[in-house]
Parts: sequence; C-alpha cells; structure tokens
Amino acid sequence: MKEFDLIKHYFSEQSVNRKDVIEGIGDDCAILQPNEKQQLAVTTDTLVAGVHFPIETLARAVGHKVIAVSLSDLAAMGAEPAWVSLAITLPSIDEKWIKDFCSGVFELCEYFNVQLIGGDTTQGPLSITVTAQGFTPVGKHIPRGGANAGDWLYVTGEVGDAALALQVIQGKIKVETIYQETLQRKLDFPQPRVLVGQVLRDYASAAIDISDGLAADLAHICVASNVGVNLIIDNLPLSTAMRDTLSLDSAYKMALNGGDDYELLFTVCDDNKVAMETAIANTGVNITCIGQLNSSHKITTLLNGEHIYIDLQGFEHFS
Repeated sequence: MKEFDLIKHYFSEQSVNRKDVIEGIGDDCAILQPNEKQQLAVTTDTLVAGVHFPIETLARAVGHKVIAVSLSDLAAMGAEPAWVSLAITLPSIDEKWIKDFCSGVFELCEYFNVQLIGGDTTQGPLSITVTAQGFTPVGKHIPRGGANAGDWLYVTGEVGDAALALQVIQGKIKVETIYQETLQRKLDFPQPRVLVGQVLRDYASAAIDISDGLAADLAHICVASNVGVNLIIDNLPLSTAMRDTLSLDSAYKMALNGGDDYELLFTVCDDNKVAMETAIANTGVNITCIGQLNSSHKITTLLNGEHIYIDLQGFEHFS
C-alpha cells in the first residue's frame, strides 16, 4: 500500500463531518469557517515512540493518546475542540497497526465532535505530531498568567497513577493484580477534561494541564502569574492503588513529579470558589483544593501543617 492509498483507506474514514469544515482531507489545505464571535485556540504536540509512550504500547492506545494530549491542552485554555491535523512518521506500513491506531484516534474524535482535517504521512522512526484547534468565546480563554496571591489551587481527578503504571511496565515496581488494568488505562487512555475546562471559563483565574508533573506545571503557573504557593501535600488526591503500593512519602513524590496525568491544575479567587465548586459538581469530575497562592514567588510544601522539603522536578526534554 502506498502513501495516498493509506490516507484514503484509513485516515479519510471518519464519522465526524463538521459544518465549519469547508474542505477537509484530500486537498492541499483544509478550509475552515470559524464563528466570528469566537477566538481560535491552537496547540501542537509531538509524541515519539520510546519517549512519550513505550515501544510496545498498543496501536489503539497510541491513537487515543495523541488526540487526548492535544485536547487536554485545549481544555486547559477553556476551549471547545473542533479540528485536528495529524502528521505521522511510520517505519513501514503495517495495516493492522494503522487500523487499530485510527480506531483510537476516531473514537476520541467522535466523542468530542472533532474532525480530522488533514496532515502528512512519511517513512521513518515512529512519531506523531498533532495540531488541534478549538474555540473560546471572545476574551474568555484561561491563561497561565492570570492567577493572583490569595487564589486557591485545585486539581481534577487523581495524580500519579500514570507514572506508577510506567514504573510497573519498566519492572521497577510491582503492584497487586487488581490494580494493573486500571493503572495501565490511566497511562494509555488519559481522559482530557474538556467539559471541566469549558465550565472553568467563568471562574478560573489560571489553568494548565498536567503533562510533565504537577510540581513542574504548577511552577509554570507561578512564573507566568508572578506568584508563589503553599502546596498542601496531605491534600494531594491519590488513588487506592498508589496508597496500597507505595509508602506515603514515595506516593507524594510520585504524584508531584510523575507526568502523563493530563488532569487540570487551576486557580480560583475566593469570591468564585463556592460557585465554581457547585458548577464543577455537575460535570461528575472530582476536584481537590491543594493549596493557596501567595506573593513569595516560591513553591512551599506543607505536610500536617508543617513546612517540609520535597525535591520537585518534573519531566523536561534535554534535561
């Protein structure tokens, strides 16, 4: 099978056909028609085999994850996802792998009404680059740099499970059989918090998705907003698998420094706190308050009300 047959047979077969896509796959460019009352949010992510996912990861999981990662970025800005383009480099054409990969891509796209509008296919080491685009109402996006001293810090879901799953895959940690499948799904099939992000447009002062680790991504908010934070370690939302597998100290460190959670970390001023909690409750997603911002320009970690030292270091390329 050659390149254009591959595109026609696999990547053109999707169920989503948005009215704002005038020309999609098959032409030199996609032609799109945004609403004049909305602003465009655009993000690009590259995932490389052996770096962002283990080589042996199932193709369907890879397809899901490459879309989920980009939709998570849009969620952090409060954007409604609309379109994705996908450039994939393949060592060779393995039709079963590609079919399963596309299944993962299109399942998530269909769920969020996102249309694949184009991209590129080349031969080489396995890597995938996705550009995702979405909308926010004019002036309603959530920046990293909008937080203020006194704002409360929240996180969605639970943190650390994806990092724990990776440690299990690498043979560094063993977990009970009852937790293995759940942990694997956390790593392979992250759920972007798209609806939560859209709700937060009316309440949050700043937000970011957790990709490189909670501590590292929190530092991005602090730098962009010129603030510090008292981070309450006891409040970190840990799964039963984390608590049963690791010592509490090790679990806290993994929750802070492990990556691939794709939960949302966000800040809310005191006046918006109660209304935000009520609105988020309607999404069915759990949120946890894990600290409060201040003017110190430092991340201070508290355990049982006492200051403690924890080595904070998320993932960073070229480090």
